[in-house]
Amino acid sequence: MAENSKYIFVTGGVLSSLGKGLASAAIGMLLESRGLSVTIQKLDPYINVDPGTMNPFQHGEVFVTDDGAETDLDLGHYERFTNAKLGKNNNFTTGKIYHQVISKERRGEYLGGTVQVIPHITDEIKQAVSLVSNGTDVVIVEIGGTIGDIESLPFLEAIRQFKADAGSSNVIYIHLTLVPYIKTACEVKTKPTQHSVKELRSIGIQPDILLCRTESYLSQDIKKKIALFCNVDTDAVFTAKDVDCIYDVPLVYNKEGLGDKILKKLNIWARAPRLDDWREMVERLRNPRQKVSIAIVGKYVDLTESYKSLNEALTHGGIANDAKVELQFVDSTTLTQDNVAEVLSQSDGVLVPGGFGSRGIEGKILAAQYAREKKVPFFGICLGMQMAVIEVARNLAGMEDANSEEFDPYTPYPVIYLMKEWIDEQTGQVEKRDESSDKGGTMRLGAYPCRLVPETFAMNAYKTEDISERHRHRFEFNNEFKERLVEAGLVISGSSPDHDLVEVVELKDHPWYLGCQFHPEFKSKPMTPHPLFREFIRASLKNRK
Repeated sequence: MAENSKYIFVTGGVLSSLGKGLASAAIGMLLESRGLSVTIQKLDPYINVDPGTMNPFQHGEVFVTDDGAETDLDLGHYERFTNAKLGKNNNFTTGKIYHQVISKERRGEYLGGTVQVIPHITDEIKQAVSLVSNGTDVVIVEIGGTIGDIESLPFLEAIRQFKADAGSSNVIYIHLTLVPYIKTACEVKTKPTQHSVKELRSIGIQPDILLCRTESYLSQDIKKKIALFCNVDTDAVFTAKDVDCIYDVPLVYNKEGLGDKILKKLNIWARAPRLDDWREMVERLRNPRQKVSIAIVGKYVDLTESYKSLNEALTHGGIANDAKVELQFVDSTTLTQDNVAEVLSQSDGVLVPGGFGSRGIEGKILAAQYAREKKVPFFGICLGMQMAVIEVARNLAGMEDANSEEFDPYTPYPVIYLMKEWIDEQTGQVEKRDESSDKGGTMRLGAYPCRLVPETFAMNAYKTEDISERHRHRFEFNNEFKERLVEAGLVISGSSPDHDLVEVVELKDHPWYLGCQFHPEFKSKPMTPHPLFREFIRASLKNRK
């Protein structure tokens, strides 16, 4: 562990989905506003090695870092709220920890000793935490799950030990709990928080700070009661008030004085927070001058967590244009030739996001066709770009049965195909893959370079020729059909520097029609909206109904 780093461990109690990820991100933002450097790590109790093969309905979005790690969606919050550069070491799961320990055992690194949860698993967890410090002022570590869950115990034991290893003045524990308001009794109840802290203390962790999730600010009397029963200072009990805008969370924490208390507990001196720009951004978000409607045509629309970064990036595009972005989620499985115009006619722009599997594909292709023919601004991301290519192939290039090999291995026109051999920009190695390869090991993951063509929508957005964006896909644009598609009107506006990989496609004679193979939403932030989302929203505003 870094000698000068301080550590904040964030745990959650009572129930899940209280917002530990947002709390950790907001704390990181507050510390950065005081001139401190931060990094944030997520330790997840589930046994999957990473979220890469998990169903979005269960887990939500898979966030991708520059170095190609498939991580928990909370890392998206961390990056949007802070300037921290995150990677594979910022997300560890039980599966990843055990995989490393078992691999060491197989290599004989434990010298034939009995491998146990304590000390071997807990030591591996502590080592994982130490990996991300790198001289950073403050390392924030979020522990997934809820206190009392059996799978969380090794992580909690590890962070309990960490305080002794790093020194008590260098580690604090922040516990997020629920203080519910019972309407029939007209009062808030502190008992769930008391029991949650009792459970935490029973395993040897005394929280230093309590964040109490509530509907409204807690009175001083309630704070005193919680402090008394939970063995914390009264001024260490903070209201984590419900907000209607997630970017308001750091401002609520700052109003409560959370930043000052953290610095005091960690014995850090820092300047006063500089939050004027953040407040201005939140104000623009709350009081936009105009609004725009965007149709998101996908198959995970019932669970918006599946498109968390996408939804936020659209919001950021709205901030850049002083507009409120109203999202219309359209289930692509319900779109037909007969109803597509009726369903999408009320939207100012159409976006087809990424995804996997054949369900709902034809509906996405119909959405791309509708946007092309009706001159509606269109944004296709990853699979969305591939759907646009298939639509152009079928309806403009005369390839009636064009498809992706992912959905029809026997299509006569595989305009999207599985690249069998390619150079991994992350490692420089030649990678080989086929349909039987492990799902998690056949994708192009992480940041790859792209070179843009002048006088295109892409170049006009980025204002630079060379860019780098994050990828998460298996299938690619098939160069065998490039010439024919270009003749039909498709514009290749972005490619890998060696021109082997098509990264961005567009259409001429259209207000704004762009598809990209990468996921630009992963790099968008409220203070620096991504250029493609900014320009997509700008074009959609011009098309307002």
